[in-house]
Amino acid sequence: MESECPIDAELHNEISALLKPHPPSQVEDYLNHLIKTRQCHGITVKHNGDLGKGVYAVSDFEGDQLVLKDQILVGHQHSSNKIECLVCSFCFRFVGSVEQQIGRRLYLEEHGVSVNCCQADDEEEEELGQCGSSSSDYKEKVPLPKGLAEALMNGEVKLPYSDKFSMPQAVPCPGGCGEAFYCSKLCAESDWNSSHSLLCTGERSESRSREALVKFIQHANETNDIFILAAKAVASTILNYRKLKLTLSEGDYEPNLSGSPYLSLLLEAWKPISMGHKRRWWDCVALPIDVESSDEAAFRIQIRELAFTSLQLLKAAIFDEECKPMFSLEIYGHIIGMFELNNLDLVVASPVEDYFLYIDDLPDPKKNEAEEITWPFLDALGDDYSVCCQGTAFYPLQSCINHSCTPNAKAFKREEDRDGQATIIAAKEIYKGEEVTISYVDEDIPFKERRALLADYGFRCRCPRCVEEDP
Repeated sequence: MESECPIDAELHNEISALLKPHPPSQVEDYLNHLIKTRQCHGITVKHNGDLGKGVYAVSDFEGDQLVLKDQILVGHQHSSNKIECLVCSFCFRFVGSVEQQIGRRLYLEEHGVSVNCCQADDEEEEELGQCGSSSSDYKEKVPLPKGLAEALMNGEVKLPYSDKFSMPQAVPCPGGCGEAFYCSKLCAESDWNSSHSLLCTGERSESRSREALVKFIQHANETNDIFILAAKAVASTILNYRKLKLTLSEGDYEPNLSGSPYLSLLLEAWKPISMGHKRRWWDCVALPIDVESSDEAAFRIQIRELAFTSLQLLKAAIFDEECKPMFSLEIYGHIIGMFELNNLDLVVASPVEDYFLYIDDLPDPKKNEAEEITWPFLDALGDDYSVCCQGTAFYPLQSCINHSCTPNAKAFKREEDRDGQATIIAAKEIYKGEEVTISYVDEDIPFKERRALLADYGFRCRCPRCVEEDP
């Protein structure tokens, strides 16, 4: 592997400063301030000494009551899923229309664009809300007449009752990349200002090299799209830094300068990411079942090399000299490790499924009349008609909720939850002072299977149930 350049003492100190853990009281203050800005009441974050951060109830919750609705800090829709679902690139709400969602997918299939089913598995359906076909029977796809999918996508064909499932019109990326779409100008501006201005491949991109950026994205899509999350974290830190620097130049901000001239600005810009639990990716990633323990050292070196290659591509695309520590392999590895340990599946149910279910529930003769028009499209989609938006995301408050194999809460999307926010619901009564817990895996599976799956999260569960079942 091509090694990193030697790190001088000043850069080493800056990296150490960025990775230095915050005092527990400072972390609690920051996260509890976030709670006040979220749609959640009756909880607090505090350290319990053994498991680090935890979420605790400060009032009683009834079963099925909303405990937390947390906003995404960094999120990404899986690349293959972008073909199947047109959603806002910032809040992940579906955009366009039922006709556009269906027509776009079928049009891309007609023109040879690969569509891979990314439906949630049974565990994800249970935890995150239903996101799959209502029937387990395989349904073979029946192609549409030529040109019909394009006509549907372009609004030339109107489906019956589709106006009952209205969505925001798609707003294109302000940078002109043609890859990102939004549900509103507000989301477009928010994404642009938070990270996309540096990661956009369009003509208005503020990256150093769009060609290098395309190579970085291609590498991430071919290897692991966790690198896209890491790039968003780096880009957001750089943009936060530039905003703080501008404020400093205007005399509205007085940093406590130490080390390099703007280290305190970088530390402040890095704060949202710095609050997450981190370990280097190649140290914390679980050993795959097809890798022997004797090959573990070689596997971890290979993972480190993969991260290094990704970092060099990202550095060529968006490097900023004043934010140089962000492009060290040590920082990059810790960012990816944070996502490895704390990410949550991003799932948003498709209104297309709701539409076809609505048609199926219509009384006769309205149902028969509607199905004469809709059946060809349903046949063309096959079992994939209900594919939901899928990706991965980091949620600052949700990541503080500890695991239990007998949890008192669950990640579950309600009918009204149609965006990418994490929704935590009480699974049973939770009393004031009690810790809020969720299960990171299917709690109904046997002990050995739970322990193997939890190894991916870097810990061995010692909840009362595991202690009792441990042979």
